[in-house]
Amino acid sequence: MPMDGHFSPLTGLAVHLSQAGHDVRWYVGGHYGQKVHQLGLHHYPFRKAQTVNQDNLDSLFPERVRVKSPLARLRFDIHQVFLLRTPEFIEDLTEIHTEWPFDILVHDVGFMGGVFARHLLGVKTVGVGVVPLAESDPYVGASGLGLHPRMAWPGQLFLGLVRHLIQKYALKTCHTLYNQYRRQYGMPPANDFVFDDLIRTSDLYLQSGVPGFEYPRQRISPNIRFVGPLLPYSKGPKRMYELVNKVSSFKRIVLVTQGTIERDVEKLIVPTLEAFKNEPDTLIIATTGGSQTNELRARYPIRNALIEDYIDFNMVMPYASVYITNGGYGGVMLGLQHKLPIVAAGIHEGKNEIAARLDYCQVGINLKTERPKPVQIYKAVETLLSDLRYRENVQKLGAELSSYPPNDLAERYIADLYQEYALPSEETVWA
Repeated sequence: MPMDGHFSPLTGLAVHLSQAGHDVRWYVGGHYGQKVHQLGLHHYPFRKAQTVNQDNLDSLFPERVRVKSPLARLRFDIHQVFLLRTPEFIEDLTEIHTEWPFDILVHDVGFMGGVFARHLLGVKTVGVGVVPLAESDPYVGASGLGLHPRMAWPGQLFLGLVRHLIQKYALKTCHTLYNQYRRQYGMPPANDFVFDDLIRTSDLYLQSGVPGFEYPRQRISPNIRFVGPLLPYSKGPKRMYELVNKVSSFKRIVLVTQGTIERDVEKLIVPTLEAFKNEPDTLIIATTGGSQTNELRARYPIRNALIEDYIDFNMVMPYASVYITNGGYGGVMLGLQHKLPIVAAGIHEGKNEIAARLDYCQVGINLKTERPKPVQIYKAVETLLSDLRYRENVQKLGAELSSYPPNDLAERYIADLYQEYALPSEETVWA
């Protein structure tokens, strides 16, 4: 899908497989085609498919701004970004397959073309979970609500009722439209909810992350494999920023980011700067994603702030004490791998699910808001640094994450799925 959180986590694996001698080609729309070329891979652009993502939703569909209910907004986005693109994806993939008969289709969980390509083109499909595992389970709440698991029967009853209301009422039209396409393409209707069906019908489902960062479940589908943190491709160590070299003069270092998509710096970056601007022993490293960097530097001309468009997290995180984020899954995985306790302030786009898991695993604090006050951030950081439980838990989870070689594991699981995978004629396409 043409969105950072769906595209970037697959880049490391794609380059790994390409360098191992496999023919990897990528089908994606928008400006991501240029990124594919920069990875040295062949790019198939969207031809019939329309590029729809968080950047252009409101301009393509002006009526969206009038949708105020969070559930109604979610339903609208699922329709426009994912479901309604299905016939376009099928037409494009069919044309690509005629030109280049690929054998395996690797795609993120949100790509609707996978289940239909498996049926219509006879290819093997490998779904990739670039968000926490979203499969329904009696112990786990409906994905997207950020609810903790409940194993006792009263809790299961409550979660089951909520899941029923979400899937059978609030998002019923999503499942109805999905089954409409299944019938249209000669497939029986799915009994499982649409997103469960996408997971369970993949020949193989690679879940980014590790069991230690997942809720306890009554069962997990047999096609699901945890592979560790799938992270964006990196060319290797980059030059350390000069100002970061002075970290030895600070007692603690707070790293804060809102990712590359969120443009409102007032949500998280400004409150973090406000929280610690008068703490001379605390260095605040803020990465803006290119949003108002110079304005923030002028607004906070303080010795203990480093404000950059982009920062190489692998270079900075070993020095950091705490990581503050709006909850992007890749950044959280990387922070935990570096054994950093995390303050999360995110709700939308599934970030509440990530923040809830941080809280449940006691490796971070979920502020349950996208606009925390400086005092909330300050208290959360103090708690993370003073309560040994967080440090012990994040050390344990970080070690588990580091024990998984994600690209090697993913390649091995794909090879197990498709025995001809290692042959020179093997062909793969990314979506």
